[in-house]
Amino acid sequence: MTDEPRLARDRVTLADIAIAAGVSVATVSKVRNGHTDVAAGTRSRVEALLADHKYVRKPVGRPGLIDLAFADLSPWSAEIIRGAEEVASAAGCRLAVSVLSGEASTERWLARLSTSQVDGVILVLTELAPAYRGRLAELHLPVVIVDPVGQPDPRIPSIGATNWAGGLMATGHLIELGHRRIGTITGRPALLCSRARLDGYRSALERAGIPADPALIGAGDFRFEGALAAAEDMLELAAPPTAIFAGSDIQALGVYEAVRLRKMRIPDDLSVVGFDDLPMSAWVSPPLTTIVQPLANMAAMATRTVLDLLAGRIGTSSSRVELTTSLVVRASTARPRR
Repeated sequence: MTDEPRLARDRVTLADIAIAAGVSVATVSKVRNGHTDVAAGTRSRVEALLADHKYVRKPVGRPGLIDLAFADLSPWSAEIIRGAEEVASAAGCRLAVSVLSGEASTERWLARLSTSQVDGVILVLTELAPAYRGRLAELHLPVVIVDPVGQPDPRIPSIGATNWAGGLMATGHLIELGHRRIGTITGRPALLCSRARLDGYRSALERAGIPADPALIGAGDFRFEGALAAAEDMLELAAPPTAIFAGSDIQALGVYEAVRLRKMRIPDDLSVVGFDDLPMSAWVSPPLTTIVQPLANMAAMATRTVLDLLAGRIGTSSSRVELTTSLVVRASTARPRR
């Protein structure tokens, strides 16, 4: 099978030229923009294809298109979209949002990428099966991952946060207040961020000489309902926790509901710490102490990386960047009464 049918379209894209030349979009962009760090043979091949297929630059004022792909949408996703849109808009680039909720939607998404004028892709907590990853790679589009599900692919740039340090800070804050029975509700175990936050929790307990009690580690899935069930189980214990570190702000709201149903009060009866610092964390009552995960900044950096790859300002070699997390103390934590 050749690439010629693809190149016969009315408007040939950089991705089309890259596929035909057997190089990356970034390399084609470097040749187009006159960069000197391209091998002579590669440069000649790309220049010939650009000329043969009468490639023309997009008209001035016609924005590019970056596809932002999620596994699902939530208040967490809104912060990612906000950060990406800010950078894309400033660069005159459009942003498309895709939700890959299953095999059928992923198939439709890949088909759309192969036939539309998409210039780059940002994957957000999206775990593609190997076959899908291969098909995405064949499109030669710049791809950046935000908050990778598992160990980042060494060939793809990824942006994350210091999740372990965040778990350590959240638990350490509760320890400093005097809490010793500290529970945690994790995210999905398969996620790298979930495991890192749990490891930070365990490390803080170990440093303080507090044994980790398996009964105080609740399995969650970053959803309200799962956190509610896990918190209810902990509060039923003969020796319940005096504080809970929830792996996300959404899960912290599940803890709030468990406390309300038992006619308890926060922080008088239970201190709660979340993770993310979504806008709602400052609006709930009492306002939530949480770990600030710079979601908008992570998305902004991912968008800038895609744009830099397209412009040939950076090479195709991968990089892993982790932005710093921090603690913001509000009214949901206090010294334990018990």
